[in-house]
Amino acid sequence: MDSAGQLDDATVESFGDSLRGELLQPGDVGYDEARTLWNAMIDTEPALVARCTGAADVCAAVTFARDRALRLAVKGGGHNVAGNALCEDGLVIDCAPMDGVRVDPDARTAQVGAGATWGDVDHETQAFGLATTGGIVTTTGVSGLTLGGGLGYLARTFGLAHDNLRSMDVVTADGELVHASPDENPDLFWGMRGGGGNFGVATSFEFDLHELGPEILNVRLLYPYESIPETLQFYEEFMANAPTEVGCYAGILQGSPEYGLPEQFHGETLLAFRGLYAGDVADGKDAFRPLREFGDPIADMTQSIPYTAHQAQADDLYCEGHRNYWKSNFYDEISEGFVETVMDHTDPIPSPYSTVFFEWMGGAIAEVDADATAFPHRDRSFAFTVAPKWTDPARDGEHIAWARTFHEALEPYAADGVYVNYMDDDEDERIPDAYGDRYDRLVDLKNEWDPDNLFRTNQNISPTT
Repeated sequence: MDSAGQLDDATVESFGDSLRGELLQPGDVGYDEARTLWNAMIDTEPALVARCTGAADVCAAVTFARDRALRLAVKGGGHNVAGNALCEDGLVIDCAPMDGVRVDPDARTAQVGAGATWGDVDHETQAFGLATTGGIVTTTGVSGLTLGGGLGYLARTFGLAHDNLRSMDVVTADGELVHASPDENPDLFWGMRGGGGNFGVATSFEFDLHELGPEILNVRLLYPYESIPETLQFYEEFMANAPTEVGCYAGILQGSPEYGLPEQFHGETLLAFRGLYAGDVADGKDAFRPLREFGDPIADMTQSIPYTAHQAQADDLYCEGHRNYWKSNFYDEISEGFVETVMDHTDPIPSPYSTVFFEWMGGAIAEVDADATAFPHRDRSFAFTVAPKWTDPARDGEHIAWARTFHEALEPYAADGVYVNYMDDDEDERIPDAYGDRYDRLVDLKNEWDPDNLFRTNQNISPTT
């Protein structure tokens, strides 16, 4: 593909005039902000950033890139750890201005723009006591999370984020806007749900909503390092028998003042549970009682809080501006060898913001027909992710090595597959694992909808045509 930097000024000016939104170049006001992503390790300089205000701008930008064989990237929330929202010296379609959320409380649906975050969605839907499965940080983009699958606290109750999609609008590689749903372009609708951004640019999403909140039971428990083995074993037993309304993540992290802990726990490796009950608060207390009564936690901060507050509680831990490098796998069980490996690599945790975390699956995730979407991992028990975060570039090698070594040590206990949303930028060889037994069908879709691989700045499914 060609360089956008080789375009003459008149061509760029004409393209900018065709857009309702801004067209930014290096040196323009707003350019550096537009190319700044959640992961501070990403320092990519696109030649052009089209700040699209709607589908018409996206159509124009796709056509411009295609006709000139330009490298193209698509930015929604900019939260992807691999930095796929940007491309060097190419054109970035920035959907951030397309952040509208329109709720129909009677139909229990929401129309969501491609630039919206889950904080935007929760703010609008909770005004009507409604919600849908979103991420675990409010700044996560709706587009990226949904197209790659959509794990979140509500997934065991309502399914993955993309299981709640009724339809979407997509700009295809030929610059046309099409509607994708079970009735219109159903194959494209199937592939976009789990296949990432390989087939087009999603410009809007229509989600089903569910009654929830505004008050929910928010569960927070902390355990000391030495109790991790037996507590994780109990966590597995608890989640295997928990009602689908229970969503509960586990993480290993450093104790800090934000937990209200005595000073002797600051900097200590701790096991933390964050969870919710997607139903009546009293029922939630009953459902979580076995976990809350297990062992001897050093803190139990369980209380009833607004759902929006629950969704924002990890924002400080996973804030933007930190350097990130992630490694992740799916697993079927918390075996003795798995626990021993976790213990060997988490004392100490390498930085105050680094974590490793469990996302338990099952429930409604597994109840959806296995072939309903392109997401292939519904039968897995949990995802486990090694997620170092730090600020000093001089420590890049140290943190990357920790993640890689930890990940490699866990490979004997891993199940098949990896969650596409958690793949870093050096894992091209794992792409078939991300799409599993859907890969060949996804290649056929790629051949049909994007045979020239215009949409390639992603966990790419290469066409064979």
